[in-house]
Amino acid sequence: MAEDSDLERTEPASARRLDKAREEGNVPRSPELTTFAVLLASTGVLAFLGLFMFQGLGNVMRAALSFDHADLGNPRLMGHGLMEAGTQAILLLLPLVLSVWISAIAANVMVSGWVFSTRALQPSFGKLDPIAGLARMFSWPALVELFKALLKAGLIAGVAGWMIWRQRDGILALAAEPLESAMVHFGQITLLTFLAASAGYALIVVLDVPFQIWHYHRKLRMTKEEVRQEQKEMEGDPQIKARIRSLQREAARRRMMQEVPRADVVVTNPLHYAVALKYEESRMSAPRMLAKGSQLVAERIKEIAREHRVPVVEAPPLARALHRHVEVGQTIPGTLFTAVAQVLAYVYQLNQSMNPALPTDWRVPPHLDPAHAQAAETPGPDSA
Repeated sequence: MAEDSDLERTEPASARRLDKAREEGNVPRSPELTTFAVLLASTGVLAFLGLFMFQGLGNVMRAALSFDHADLGNPRLMGHGLMEAGTQAILLLLPLVLSVWISAIAANVMVSGWVFSTRALQPSFGKLDPIAGLARMFSWPALVELFKALLKAGLIAGVAGWMIWRQRDGILALAAEPLESAMVHFGQITLLTFLAASAGYALIVVLDVPFQIWHYHRKLRMTKEEVRQEQKEMEGDPQIKARIRSLQREAARRRMMQEVPRADVVVTNPLHYAVALKYEESRMSAPRMLAKGSQLVAERIKEIAREHRVPVVEAPPLARALHRHVEVGQTIPGTLFTAVAQVLAYVYQLNQSMNPALPTDWRVPPHLDPAHAQAAETPGPDSA
């Protein structure tokens, strides 16, 4: 499909995609670096311990091939001797084996870091598809691997041949030397050849490691649609998030409406705002807002208040100030205590059937009334 083509995959892999690939065991690897590390480690071990290992293996072989009459008469002794010889040989070769094992792990960790995943071991029947296999064989990564193999073989063969040619006199002289000294000289010649081949192989490693890292990130590139889809998955679909917020607001509104019957008074600006207040002298240090709303919500608050015989008081400046500066559940700020006290006193007198007069001069600080602040900011016709 077009969306899966390399031309469409223009976006770099996201951190989430890289983490998912690592969890699946899909990390950059450089086989050439691993081979180079194994060559260096084995060469180093042979350089320092080669003579000791060679002499030890010779002693083991001589001991294993030496028999006496007791061994011939008791086959069990022969098996015991063979087991002992095998154990000694393993101990002699253990430094070489450990060095190869550690260097191979270290080389992979240098490129991809420490990763442990069993998903790469799980069977995948998609890998058995012959058509996909042919496509991989004739793809450009396969051509790059073929070129690297030819370059590697040619370079190593050339360096090794050059070293052998330079040491041809020493190699021919081995035939005239005693066996032990000839083996020592042969080991030195072999070691020098290994070191020269490893130095040539380093050139391939220098080219391969950056290529493998680049190729790994290139394979994980994403299309723009994949980037958008991942962002939706991480941040959530905007429509779903809007729906969740709407449901949350609706639930909060229902809880708020359930508090309105408990209010002592509902303060309104007749056309726009309504706020429900509650004050219990024994339990509250100041009046608290139970509900607030504008437009349709304000109308609903007033309807519920009338249904439950909660006094509704028109105090436009105070309603506007409370709606703007106080949130549901909060206590009234000290700057509005006087105006709220006017309302509560009026409600108290009303409940006592004292037929009080509704105050007209609400003591609301001008800077807390949104209408007063807006009027102050709007220039008059003569201000110019």
